Formats: sequence, C-alpha cells, structure tokens
Amino acid sequence: MLSRIAESLYWMSRNLERADDTARILDINVRYMLEADEGATEAMQWTPLLTIVEADERYLARHPDGQVTVQRVIRFLTQDKDNPGSLYNSLRIARENARVVRDRISQEMWEAINQFWLTTDSHLKTKLQPWRAADLYAYVHREVALFFGLTQSTMMRGEAYGFTALGSLQERADMTARILDVRYHLLLPDLTLVGSPLDYYQWGALLKSLSGFEAYRRKYQSGIRPIDVVEFVLLDPDFPRSLRCCMDGMERALGRIGQVPGGDVPAHMAALRAHLTDVSSRGILEQGLHEYLERFLDLLAALTTALQADYFQAHMAAAEDSPDLPATRPGQAAGGAA
Repeated sequence: MLSRIAESLYWMSRNLERADDTARILDINVRYMLEADEGATEAMQWTPLLTIVEADERYLARHPDGQVTVQRVIRFLTQDKDNPGSLYNSLRIARENARVVRDRISQEMWEAINQFWLTTDSHLKTKLQPWRAADLYAYVHREVALFFGLTQSTMMRGEAYGFTALGSLQERADMTARILDVRYHLLLPDLTLVGSPLDYYQWGALLKSLSGFEAYRRKYQSGIRPIDVVEFVLLDPDFPRSLRCCMDGMERALGRIGQVPGGDVPAHMAALRAHLTDVSSRGILEQGLHEYLERFLDLLAALTTALQADYFQAHMAAAEDSPDLPATRPGQAAGGAA
C-alpha cells in the first residue's frame, strides 16, 4: 500500500472520531446548562471544554478580551474555520481524505461520509444557537456511528481496514484520557459535594460524554464513585471507550498492517501496554491521576510520531521532492495529539 493512501485512511477515521468526540463534550455541556449549579458562571462551565481539546491559547487569540461564553465556545469548537480542531474542520478533513481513498473504502462508506459532510456544511453556515446545537450534535453522533458501522460491515479486513481502525481508536483513547483528566480535577476538590445530587449528576455527565453511563450502572450497582469511574474508563477491557479496550483494538489493527523492519512502533506500543498493565484504580489515584494520564498522553503522542516515521515518511519525502503532491499531510492540520 502506498504511504499516502495509508496516511489518508488513518487521518480520515481519526478526524471523523475527533468530530464525534468534540460533539459529545459539547452536547453534554449544552444539556448540563439546564441543571448546573446556580453559582456556576458560563466561564466555569465552558472553559474546561477548551482545556480538553487544548484550544485555550487559540481561543484567547480569537477573543483577546478573554471572556468565555457559551455562544463563543460553541461557535469556536463547532463552526470556526480558523480553528483547526473545530468540528467543521475535522469533518472537512475527514471527507477530503475519504475522497483520496475512494478506491480503498466501500461505496457505501463514501456515500455516507460525503452526504454527511454536505448536510453538516449547510447547517454550519448559519448561526448556531445552544438550543439548536444539541440537535446538530445528535446528528453528528448518528452519522459517525453509521460510517463506522458501514466500515465494520462492508470493508475488507486487510491493511486498509487496519489503518482505518487504528486512526479512530487512537483518537478515541486520546480524548477519553483528556476528558477524564480535566473533569476529574473539576469535580473532585469540593468535598462538600460528595454524595450530593449535583455530585452524582456531574459524574454521570462525564460518563454520558463517553456513552458509558448505562454500561457503568449495569456493572457497578452501588452508585457512582470516583474510584469506580476511573477503573471503568481506564482499565475495563469490555467498555469500548476505555483506554485498555482502545489499546487492545490498536494492537489488533497493527497486526493487520504488519510491522516495518527496524521500526519504532512496536517499542512504543509495548510502552503503552506496560503503562496499562498491573495497575489498579486505587494505585493510579494514589500516584496521581493527572500524572498517570499525562504520561499516557505523552506515550500516545510518541506513537503518533513513530507511525509517521514507520509508515507515512515515504509520502512526506515524496511531497518534498515532487511539486505535484501537497506539501502538507492531509488531516494533520487538526488539533489534539496529531
């Protein structure tokens, strides 16, 4: 497989997953506004979203007065064409990469992502009010689920499928770690709220942003406890958005792709696996959840660099030597760990 094809498949699915994850955190925040603590300001409610997607500095450059409002954040993370990590840009890049690899994905996949982009693009050209935003985010969830469902049911299980699965799972692990890191530090410090209805709702909102609320309640019937949430979101092998489950899927995807002789990817995968092995939620909390997740994100970023060197570097070299190829890699304009 050509390096540029592999790279486009990887960034197609990674940006599509990023769009879905961005819609998830925005959707939960829009719904949470209705039941938030009366003392919580707009800045208190919406600044964490900028932190999760590492957009604080870009937002400040866009709004030098530093005021964080619901309307500004929704527009910045959803519609802003100058924000490389916005939902708009993530979908645009995903669709462009899909166009490049039309002969490697199924016709059903191409039709789904193309129609998804055309419909969403038309909606994002108008002013998006908070009460309308929730409907758009629900639409994004459904369409992304449709695309990945079609991927599962119509795509041949080979190298192309491996790169597609790898991109989505890596982005999912990245966002799961970021959401838990930011939300945990927002919720935990106020011990006066432990066990209160607000405490329950906030932890429930975190799980809902990961589509894990119902699954968590089925497994843990004693209520929502931070230590159980950490166990579920980080280490549960059966929860599709847990770090361990994503790691398992990434290993299977790389198995379909095959290793590059002398490459660095196996060593980085081994480091990630070791980080998630022989640890418990209590042990993680005792050593520091933030430090643990920060280390995980560093390892994940190092894996991205290794993937670039092992599998995509040939495409980069060709782009530098040939004026007929783009100078920048499709999809890397997006934010996050990329």
